[in-house]
Amino acid sequence: MSLSKGHSPSGRLGGASGIYIHIPFCKQACFYCDFHFSTSLKKKDELILALAKELALRKGELNNQTIETIYFGGGTPSLLTIDELQLLVDAVYKNYKVTENPEITLEANPDDLLSVRAQSRTIFEDYKAIGINRLSIGVQSFFEDDLKSMNRAHNAEEAKGCLEQATKHFDNITIDLIYGIPNMSLDKWNKNLDIAFSFGVNHLSSYALTVEPKTALDSFIKKGTYPPMDENLALQHFNHLVEKATEQGFVHYEVSNFGKPDYFSKHNTSYWHGKPYLGIGPSAHSFYGSQRSWNVSNNTKYIQAIQNETVPNTVENLSKKDQYNEYVMTGLRTIWGVSLEKIENEFGREFLQHLKASAEKYINKELLYVTSSDSTKENGTEKLTTTQKGKFLVDGIASELFMI
Repeated sequence: MSLSKGHSPSGRLGGASGIYIHIPFCKQACFYCDFHFSTSLKKKDELILALAKELALRKGELNNQTIETIYFGGGTPSLLTIDELQLLVDAVYKNYKVTENPEITLEANPDDLLSVRAQSRTIFEDYKAIGINRLSIGVQSFFEDDLKSMNRAHNAEEAKGCLEQATKHFDNITIDLIYGIPNMSLDKWNKNLDIAFSFGVNHLSSYALTVEPKTALDSFIKKGTYPPMDENLALQHFNHLVEKATEQGFVHYEVSNFGKPDYFSKHNTSYWHGKPYLGIGPSAHSFYGSQRSWNVSNNTKYIQAIQNETVPNTVENLSKKDQYNEYVMTGLRTIWGVSLEKIENEFGREFLQHLKASAEKYINKELLYVTSSDSTKENGTEKLTTTQKGKFLVDGIASELFMI
């Protein structure tokens, strides 16, 4: 780990970017989660102040780029009070040039949004008053047995009650759902989707349950107390999800993301388009095109470093191969695909030839295809994109196209 005062990548004047703020606290640990968080809130006050200070320390890194999106992720950002969130929003506006109407997203758990409040206003009205205009609600499932098996903090009724209230105040809402849960029938998964769509939300993020090393879920499967993952079941759920979402008017614009027109996540889309972004908080990542960095994944070390006016991050300079591989990975996951013209112009003919040669067998298997149709081309260029059959396998396919 290198402890730096921050870095200022050159050659990126103007333009637009985003800020991600990591809130590393949760009420309890979900069995499948490997993100950085703590279930102790003892250091919360210190950490909030450190986040605000890191925003100030790193204000020169984006070289005067306009901030278009602010994203509170975690962890569980909805554990923060309105005053704490206001402090962080104010710190962004104080230190950065922010567009007139930025997308400001807050990840939230249903139980936090339904907490008893002394004030006359709802939590949703308070959020809107400080500029939050998009909610990402971690539902995961509308069934009690699923939630208990994942050790979620909320129950099924709270999930539904939260959405009943949230949709009265927010138009821009996304909910998270998990599929591929062992022994979940297709009928049960279909009911999950029916309930989700019944609330009229305009965005859905859905992920297959995966086993990350050193998580509780990993331990349970190794001990035989939880059934192993079933890839065929996950594929069945995924295909049904795509079909149902399409029927409801959603655009499958990224492998795990479905949005109605005009409701795509601006923040996440900027990631996939390779725009620079600044990651604030312990474990948060930043990206500048030719350079990436990540903060230490330890709350105490993070707070101590920031208090000493040092950014506790590791910085990595990306080679041309790294940048090519990153573009291929993100591009294939989206409807915008991988521009063959961009590959040749930014990386060279050698990379284009490698991409075409590596992609050929997947094109023959109808997992990839090259298109220049009006719906997917950009500036008249050809794009390499995944077929519907290839979407579920996209990460593995992309890795086979990498330049090693």
